Amino acid sequence: MVESIIAATDGSPAATAAVKWAADDAARRGLPLRIVHVVEGWPYGVAAFPPPDWADLAIRAGEQVLAEAVRAATECRSDVRVTTELIEGSPARTLRDQTGEATELVIGSRGLGGFAGALLGSKVLHVAGHAPGAVVVVRADADKPYGEIVVGVDDSAEGETVLAYAFEQARLRGCVLRAVHAWRPPGPGLVPEFPYEVEKVHRFHQHMVRDRLAAWPEKFPEVEVVEDVQSAHPVQALTDASTRADLVVVGSRGRSVVGSVVLGSVSRGVLHHAHCPVAVIRS
Repeated sequence: MVESIIAATDGSPAATAAVKWAADDAARRGLPLRIVHVVEGWPYGVAAFPPPDWADLAIRAGEQVLAEAVRAATECRSDVRVTTELIEGSPARTLRDQTGEATELVIGSRGLGGFAGALLGSKVLHVAGHAPGAVVVVRADADKPYGEIVVGVDDSAEGETVLAYAFEQARLRGCVLRAVHAWRPPGPGLVPEFPYEVEKVHRFHQHMVRDRLAAWPEKFPEVEVVEDVQSAHPVQALTDASTRADLVVVGSRGRSVVGSVVLGSVSRGVLHHAHCPVAVIRS
C-alpha cells in the first residue's frame, strides 16, 4: 500500500467538499494527495449513437474537473502535495479498487446525476460497502468544526482497526474522542418485570466499552476520551452525536447483542443520516 490520500471528484459540490477534506487530512498526516476522476467509457444511451469526438470531449472535460479540484485542494491547504489521475472505467469498481492502493479514499456523498432528494449516491454505497481500508464520505455542507470525533464501539473483530483510525484522527485534529456504544433494551413489556436485569445489562456494556478502550490512552495520551454508553438504537445514537462532531467513525460491519452479524445495517444507517463526514473502516 502506498502512503497517500485519494480523493475522487466529478465536479459536484459534495465532491469538492470531499477534495477539501482530503487535502486537509493529507496535510495533517504529511502525505501526498492524489485526486482521481473516473470517466465511464460509454454512458447509458451514448453507445448506440456515439459522437465522433466523444473520447476527446470526455478527456477534456475530465481534465477540467481535475484542474478545478486541484485549485480547491491547494486553496484549502497550500502545503499539500497534489497529483491527479484521469481513469476510464466503471466509477464504483474503479474507486473500490483504488482503496487498496492508499491510506484512505475520500468521496462525496452524492455525485452529479444523482436522483433529486437522495442522501447518498448508489456508487457511494457500493464503494463504502465493498472497499478495503478506510472510506470517508463527505457531504457538501459538512464543514463546521466542533472539536469532537465520534467513534462507534462494539465487540466486533474489526473494532480495533476502527479505534486506531478514530484515535489517530482525534490526535491529528486535537479533538475530544467520544466513544459511543448503544445497545437495544428489552421490549416495553419486559422492562417493568426485570428492572435490575436491565441495569446489569447496562453495566455489562459499560465494562465492555472500558475494556475495548483500556489500552488506547497509553498509545494516545494527548486524546481526551468520553465514554457514551446508551440504551438506544446504534444508528440513532451515532446520528445524534454527529450533530456536534467533525467526523463519525464506524466499522463496515457490526455485531448484535446476541452475536449475530449485522451486515452493514449500522454503517449504512449512519451514512444516510449523519450530519458530518463519516469514515467507514474495513479491517
